[in-house]
Amino acid sequence: MSEAVRDGEIAGQRPRRSWLFTPATRPDRFDRAARSGADVLIIDLEDAVPPADKAAARDAALTALAAPAAPILRALRINAPVTSEGLEDLLALMRRPQNGGPDFVIVPKVDSAEMIRWVDTLLSGAGGPLPLVALIESAHGVAAVEDIACASPRLAALFFGAADLSAELGCATAWEPLLSARSRLINAAALAGIEAVDSPFFDLTDNAGMQREAAAALALGFGAKAAIHPGQISTINATFTPTEAEIAQARRIVAESAKGVSVVDGRMIDEAMARKARRILSRATCAAQPQEDRLP
Repeated sequence: MSEAVRDGEIAGQRPRRSWLFTPATRPDRFDRAARSGADVLIIDLEDAVPPADKAAARDAALTALAAPAAPILRALRINAPVTSEGLEDLLALMRRPQNGGPDFVIVPKVDSAEMIRWVDTLLSGAGGPLPLVALIESAHGVAAVEDIACASPRLAALFFGAADLSAELGCATAWEPLLSARSRLINAAALAGIEAVDSPFFDLTDNAGMQREAAAALALGFGAKAAIHPGQISTINATFTPTEAEIAQARRIVAESAKGVSVVDGRMIDEAMARKARRILSRATCAAQPQEDRLP
């Protein structure tokens, strides 16, 4: 995937700033989640679903996803492919109607490039293309993240899983202990030219902490952040949308860059700065689309 695709520099590209988890066991919440302002709705078949409810949740999710495409993008987090439930999820996706199903399949517990290639092979040619998202949430996954990022042209994003990784490492689910792992994921996503989605912020009572972590994720290079509650969406969207001041400065940089090396707001401008400015303008244009006007 090209740098342009990674940064959303395609006319009509839907924004993907906020990814909202919703349990597949609660189809009554799907419409509310779709109206939350989130850019991507994640229907979750994995952690949010008790073992006894997996089959019913799978049926509910695929029924909802068979409906006509909504203004919101829809992702399905399957169970780990190495489990029996994960295999059932993949088989159900293989049987889906042509051009039906989710916009993305989130593959959890990705520890190797081979896992992504295997899922890719299973889903290739089944009901149309399904972009994949690799959830990196283990020490093995972090160690192999560069290979994972380049494993398949079907791979659209890397998704950082803070909760499972911190449990394995024995560290706090906080920014500093997981910074090196996040940085490695960002580098791998840039290497492959794909998107990077940050883990949710889990304390629903700490709005200031949520805002700080979203800003830190943006500064590190993430293009999006996941959410576990609709109340987090407005903060995420605001954080990952360029401000008017950033847009104005980006326009000045792009204009001056056409003259060669120049100075804007006291800073020397070269092609690298101009490229970053063009990304900002592209993100702003993408985010400004009314939800009902967003293209598939």
